[in-house]
Amino acid sequence: MTTCFKKNRKKRGHVSAGHGRIGKHRKHPGGRGNAGGMQHHRILFDKYHPGYFGKVGMRYFHRLRNKFHCPAVNVDRLWSLVPDAGVLPPDRPVVVKAKLVSKIAEKKIKAAGGAVVLTA
Repeated sequence: MTTCFKKNRKKRGHVSAGHGRIGKHRKHPGGRGNAGGMQHHRILFDKYHPGYFGKVGMRYFHRLRNKFHCPAVNVDRLWSLVPDAGVLPPDRPVVVKAKLVSKIAEKKIKAAGGAVVLTA
């Protein structure tokens, strides 16, 4: 659109150019962007963006992924971990060595006559 058709052309020469006499149309009176979100724009942020400020949860600095690697194996799949599973009979009691074992798994292994040994 050319300049001659813009509404602002009609306001040229008038003192306030449509921005009112009292408030004065100045650059950024409330601050730029999200400025004042914790101060003078708090109502807007609380109303339309709840939870924008603050922290959630606990940070873990220098987290080593290998410390927390914990692959799960179901009890019925235990024989798949044994290399010579075809040679051994599947009803044989077994000793399971693991870092973590659930209560239900431990109960199933003991019911089958096996044992659970926790390793560090």
